[in-house]
Amino acid sequence: MRELNDDELHRYARQLVLPEVDFAGQARLMDARVLIVGLGGLGSPAALYLAGAGVGHLAVADHDRVDVSNLHRQVLHRTSDVGRPKAESARDALLALNPLVEVTPVMAHMDAAALAAQVAAVDLVLDCTDNFDTRFAINAACAAARKPLVSGAAIRFEGQVSVFRLDRPHAPCYRCLYREAGSEAEPCARVGVLGPVVGVIGAVQALEALKVLLGIETGLAGRLLMFDGRRGDWRVIGLKQDPDCPVCRARREAF
Repeated sequence: MRELNDDELHRYARQLVLPEVDFAGQARLMDARVLIVGLGGLGSPAALYLAGAGVGHLAVADHDRVDVSNLHRQVLHRTSDVGRPKAESARDALLALNPLVEVTPVMAHMDAAALAAQVAAVDLVLDCTDNFDTRFAINAACAAARKPLVSGAAIRFEGQVSVFRLDRPHAPCYRCLYREAGSEAEPCARVGVLGPVVGVIGAVQALEALKVLLGIETGLAGRLLMFDGRRGDWRVIGLKQDPDCPVCRARREAF
């Protein structure tokens, strides 16, 4: 196990005292590699909390540029970042928060091969995107590489989070929850979203990611957490693997 230096001991002191983290857990976080796809309302808080916790290497992927209309909810970025690639803006914000981590910006739009390469190089993936086509592609790449996936979504006053343990043969995947055919995401630009809602969901994604990296089993694996921000309600439902899911069928055969 690696030894922590004085800066690391001071920086991570408040989580080091947790028995679930301790020195061994912190070393695991510092050795971990995580891919965050989407650096908007969900990816912003998720990335900030993972960098703050000392996750050693963050690959941050987004091919979009910062727009002033993003700023009410995408807290990684500042007015001075308008027009910059989001991945570059995110890298600078994360290193300003914690210069002890490594951050690799991924600015190009990823095709299936590029996404597969990025997923294969990390321990865990966070899907912080906002459209079904990308979510299905991320799910398929994680299933093929047997990498855990933390998926979040939010719109209006509602949000949801789940953890898909695609490193386990009988765990459900995102495709088990949503059928690919006929699925259409409603754009935020048309229906709107309240900024703190994506902040809540992105923070839960970061929490679940840290628990997976630390080996804490009491999380949202195989469960869907739904948040109603208007009412202040939380609801959890169990998920099961769909026996007809083509992604899971291929994954079971590969194990």
